[in-house]
Amino acid sequence: MKSYTEIHTFGGGEEQFVAYTSQPLSAPKAAIIVIQEIFGVNEGIRIKCDEWAEKGYLAIAPDLFWRIRPGIELDADKPEELQEAFGLFGKFDQEAGIRDIESTIREARAMVGGGKVGAVGYCLGGRLAYMTAARTDINASVGYYGVGIDGLLGESHAIAHPLALHIAGDDGFVPQDVQDKMHAGLDDHPKVTLWDYPGVDHGFATTMGNRRVDGAARLADSRTEAFFAQHLA
Repeated sequence: MKSYTEIHTFGGGEEQFVAYTSQPLSAPKAAIIVIQEIFGVNEGIRIKCDEWAEKGYLAIAPDLFWRIRPGIELDADKPEELQEAFGLFGKFDQEAGIRDIESTIREARAMVGGGKVGAVGYCLGGRLAYMTAARTDINASVGYYGVGIDGLLGESHAIAHPLALHIAGDDGFVPQDVQDKMHAGLDDHPKVTLWDYPGVDHGFATTMGNRRVDGAARLADSRTEAFFAQHLA
């Protein structure tokens, strides 16, 4: 069942935002928050939610750009929309975004009767998945090609629950020296798993479009599914 959930902002204020929600046909195993790219909660993100629901999870994708403009949906394959997305990234308040993810965790946990909640994010969402692992009580997190994680390594001590990161070997936004720093800072962390995908670029696991590399995407998604099956059980 597909719908939208209204979520009140963290702290009990009057403001609220919406999250695309996809429910399984039977009682959910757990909840998974799907964290958007810089393109908003577009068709690709909604499909990812639907796929998780088909696997038995409650899936919920909060509109994190609502403070800029609610309901943004952009296509990475259209140059003018790609440029608009870069502009939105510059305007986005990541601290407020993490608070909105916290609100979504609270709502999702209630929706599954106090059960476990995971998060999976892409691009900007991959970075936010790391921040969520370090700053919230999320039960498990997965980030795909997160940007700027080398600047967040000082928070790694706060990661208390399992986190997995998918790293694109030829990522134009995460060069080799940054990847090396990520490995140096996280390889020995008992809660963190890093997976490398040589020869693929940023966005390789997108649902559709020119960026997708099908073989690498399927491998990454199978690893994510197994990771959540283990840690959200």
